[in-house]
Amino acid sequence: MSVQTVTNYRFTPAELNPAARLPGISAFLRTRNGGDFLAATIKSHIAHYDEIVAVYNQCEDDTAEILASMAQDNPNRLRVYHYTDKVAPLGSRAHAETPGDHPESMVNYSNFALAMTRHRVVVKLDDDHLAIPDAVAEICRDWREGRADPRHLHCFSGLNLARGGNGELAVPAFDPVSGGGDIGYFEVSEKTRFFHDRRFERFDRGDLKRVFAGFFYWHLKYLKTGAGFGNYRLQDHPESRFIRKKRAFQTSDFLDLAAARDRLKPGMAIRLAACFNAKARLTCARDQAVAATFPDHDLAAALDRLSPGWRRVPGLLERQTS
Repeated sequence: MSVQTVTNYRFTPAELNPAARLPGISAFLRTRNGGDFLAATIKSHIAHYDEIVAVYNQCEDDTAEILASMAQDNPNRLRVYHYTDKVAPLGSRAHAETPGDHPESMVNYSNFALAMTRHRVVVKLDDDHLAIPDAVAEICRDWREGRADPRHLHCFSGLNLARGGNGELAVPAFDPVSGGGDIGYFEVSEKTRFFHDRRFERFDRGDLKRVFAGFFYWHLKYLKTGAGFGNYRLQDHPESRFIRKKRAFQTSDFLDLAAARDRLKPGMAIRLAACFNAKARLTCARDQAVAATFPDHDLAAALDRLSPGWRRVPGLLERQTS
């Protein structure tokens, strides 16, 4: 399949068409200037899914070339679209003021990617997710063999990786974990779609209840060129809340794996809140899983055990150019 170009698209919920969907699992991936870890993300996930739908927008790096090449190598599993409208970056006034059904809205862009998937079970994949393959394989088997409860959004998370002061891999203390219930595996319905929030594209899970399924990836955002803040175009959007987040990253301490385990160990307050609040229950389950998932003495050992081959991923053993 060649790369398809899409312009002036407007999403309608009927396009999700759950009754016509095929058995199996689709991932959808939206990317802008994702070249740093895009290939590693796709390579580490593609064997587990029936398809990956990759949609790129406003790319100035080699994202388009990477996707075109990988689509040639994986013609039955990777489908690529170029979404040409100028999507407003999250955190900007333009995003806040752009209606969710407008072609330049992140909401419309995200719903396009979701609508292009063809299978009953869908998951969102970002361009900086390095898979923990055994965990991804297990959740996919559970769906394929009928053990996954379709009444749930099966949420998952990843440890955030960054570069410590001496150049070593570390966990940023200000933001140690990615995934707080916003991503997961789910059965598509006309209710499962994105809608407009002035802050970001919010996912409506419909009637699905959230359950924590595990740690399925390493989040490489902070190892990207510019620490992953480039797509927010902060120089053009001084009002963006991501300016504060960038400053927090720049002043953050960095944790080794043992310190990250200690930091994430649920305290009494969150454990008590989990008895009464569904969001707190999800967070508590996630944080409780850290010690069991990452018992290793350091991050390199954990990566060796959970994601063999990570040392061959450009940008993990060495710094990206900032």
